[in-house]
Amino acid sequence: MITTFLVNHATAVKVLFWVVLVALTALGWFAHRRQARKALVTLAVISAVATFALTMTPAGDGGNGTFCTVQFSVPFQGIDTLANVALLFPVTLFAALRTNRPVWVVAAASGLSAAIELLQALLPNLGRACDTNDWFMNTVGAVLAGVLSAGIVAVDRSRRTRQAHPSGSTP
Repeated sequence: MITTFLVNHATAVKVLFWVVLVALTALGWFAHRRQARKALVTLAVISAVATFALTMTPAGDGGNGTFCTVQFSVPFQGIDTLANVALLFPVTLFAALRTNRPVWVVAAASGLSAAIELLQALLPNLGRACDTNDWFMNTVGAVLAGVLSAGIVAVDRSRRTRQAHPSGSTP
């Protein structure tokens, strides 16, 4: 039912995708600028729980009879691609802003995506399909979040440095 709705409203879904990513980025920037560490942790945990709920609940329609579909294509089209890009974006963004270590968080997010795909392959009763393209698009979303968080961290660090040394001198 939800897939039918999303397919029938594909243009609205694409617009909503970008609106949500911009809104999440703005929320993350606001929390980082305010040094709201607990808020960033809370947002990251909520995002992680949502990720596990979306990927580990039984679907009943996945599984293609193989252990895992191995593809090396770039599926930059369709609703599934947007969903996979968006899946790890929030948890990566908020965790990277909390830790100020975007590269490490992106690497962990990519590993998490691989682990999710492996679990989906090992637990066929979930009815989920393991696919390397899902891992790849999850990683693309994590990289996007990592790049944005690195930019936010750099801008905020520069702002704080200017506030600490208003005369232009450096320590």
